[in-house]
Amino acid sequence: MLRNRFFLIGLFLIVLAVIYYSFFASGNTTTPIDELNPQTYRQQVAEERKKKDEFFRTSSESPFTDKSTFSGLTYFEPDPQYRVTARLEPFADKTQKLVIPLTDGNEEVYDKYAHAVFSLKGEPCHVLLLKHENTISLLFKDHTNGKGTYGGGRYIDIDPNAIQENRIVIDFNAAYNPYCAYNHEYACPLPPKENTLPVAVEAGEKYRERP
Repeated sequence: MLRNRFFLIGLFLIVLAVIYYSFFASGNTTTPIDELNPQTYRQQVAEERKKKDEFFRTSSESPFTDKSTFSGLTYFEPDPQYRVTARLEPFADKTQKLVIPLTDGNEEVYDKYAHAVFSLKGEPCHVLLLKHENTISLLFKDHTNGKGTYGGGRYIDIDPNAIQENRIVIDFNAAYNPYCAYNHEYACPLPPKENTLPVAVEAGEKYRERP
């Protein structure tokens, strides 16, 4: 009986060791940062776009002043390859600022939040994430600007609660045009030069001419 007890204890310890190696020693201490079903994801994107169209069509905060002519925004088809997991490089000095010019000639001061490092369409990318009024944003340009997308660049908003161990999913399918693309009365921040991506980002919102 004693020998059997030692055998069972030894077996239990071996099982614990295997579990530890599989989940801790390999570094897999959290669930994957980005798991999705492509079909479900496309449906979710379509639903969000439908809600945005309804907002622009009915809200007093819509950049479209003549809503009777608004027939909906235009988009690239949702493509999961434009969801990338980025590694964040936070600034040691949390007080760093950046003055961003606006389209009307004025300026706004943003906090430098972190650099995001990732690969998109096989190209290495290194961009600056900015924080302004509790919103973390990627203001970027790419090779589609003026050729199907707004020439001044596009934006992506990032949920700080989604950051895990200095990693974040950047979804370029959620890229959107600033309001000044549709209405000259709005002043919009211009992307920093370092945020010009080396690829054509055929994802997110296209450019729709003003009515």
